[in-house]
Amino acid sequence: MADFLDDVAAAEVAIRDLFPATPMQLNGHLSARYGTEIWLKREDLAPVRSYKLRGAFNAMRKAIHAGTNRHFVCASAGNHAQGVAYACRHFGARGTIFMPVTTPHQKIDKTRIFGGDSIEIVLTGDYFDQTLTAAQEFAAEQEASFLSPFDSADVIEGQATVALEMLAQMPAPPDLVILPVGGGGLAAGVTHYLQDAAPGAQFIFAEPQGGASLKSALMAGSPTTLARVDSFVDGAAVARIGDLPFAQLRGFSPDQVLTAPEDRLCITILDMLNVEGIVLEPAGALSIDVLQDLAAQGALVGKKVACVCSGGNFDFERLPEVKERAQRFAGLKKYFILRMPQRPGALRDFLELLGPQDDIARFEYLKKSARNFGSVLIGIETTEPRHLRELTERLDAAGFAYQDITQDELLAQFLI
Repeated sequence: MADFLDDVAAAEVAIRDLFPATPMQLNGHLSARYGTEIWLKREDLAPVRSYKLRGAFNAMRKAIHAGTNRHFVCASAGNHAQGVAYACRHFGARGTIFMPVTTPHQKIDKTRIFGGDSIEIVLTGDYFDQTLTAAQEFAAEQEASFLSPFDSADVIEGQATVALEMLAQMPAPPDLVILPVGGGGLAAGVTHYLQDAAPGAQFIFAEPQGGASLKSALMAGSPTTLARVDSFVDGAAVARIGDLPFAQLRGFSPDQVLTAPEDRLCITILDMLNVEGIVLEPAGALSIDVLQDLAAQGALVGKKVACVCSGGNFDFERLPEVKERAQRFAGLKKYFILRMPQRPGALRDFLELLGPQDDIARFEYLKKSARNFGSVLIGIETTEPRHLRELTERLDAAGFAYQDITQDELLAQFLI
């Protein structure tokens, strides 16, 4: 145990060559909302706007110290790629970064900026698994060091520096630490460190509902591969938790893992942006989002709570989608397919059913299913969920035929 604490301390000293400790901030907005102390570990303020730099740097530092080939390879579509690129430039090492062909240009450009002439970016594969296989094969052929984003002891050790800083920055150790989980490297490092250095701390893990790989593994007793993953929370949407992280986390209960609905995360992202001016990516908002679940259980009362905000690489081109998903989850926006009679005055009859707070956000004729009727896609926004419930009651009373497709994933994918 002492060896791990010492190794993390050495990693933390080395990381100071790259950047100062990220802030540990008592957040007044969240503390007032939940009636207890809520502290935020702002990893979104690291140089690459994510904690991933810590693990990549530490693994690279130790590999170079051991005298291995100074050529490093990784596969990533986001934060790990940027961390590796930044570390390569720092060490003057050579980096080959494999990214899926479908990676947004914004992420590719940022990775290139961080790495400069030290890196080469290879775009290959439509899906990450294809990219990962290509990167691993290339590393073997070139006898280069492959840097895993989470399934590495040195990466886990680097991520544990988050916990060391946390204890140094708070007036007293936290009672409860909420950790986002993707591949598990951050959660493994922080829990290992705090179990030794602050044994009274309790832990809660936050995963996206569409990528709960830790919860699945804890229920099965070993890592399992999820059949399907929702990629919206791209920084934590991992189909299978890492073997090494799971070895550290296997003693926790599935009940300690909370899953955040992707659409609800959008409300949290907008809340932190609009109220606090804090820009968080979906994975970076996970630990804050599940506070509401813990509050409903009475699990926050009298506790000093530390939430790790793991990243802030948010592409603002996604903001309309985030707002849309937030409104739908909150019950403030619905989509209907309405069977509209093809007669004069039919549209006016429908419009008269709208309340004073109801606004038409979309109106589109899909087809005329019969000579006397047409199908209309209509989106309605309002200010309170009850207004949409009242609208459907008026539609029923007026005899309009309609289908609510707001939560129909298949239809929404094609029509919305």
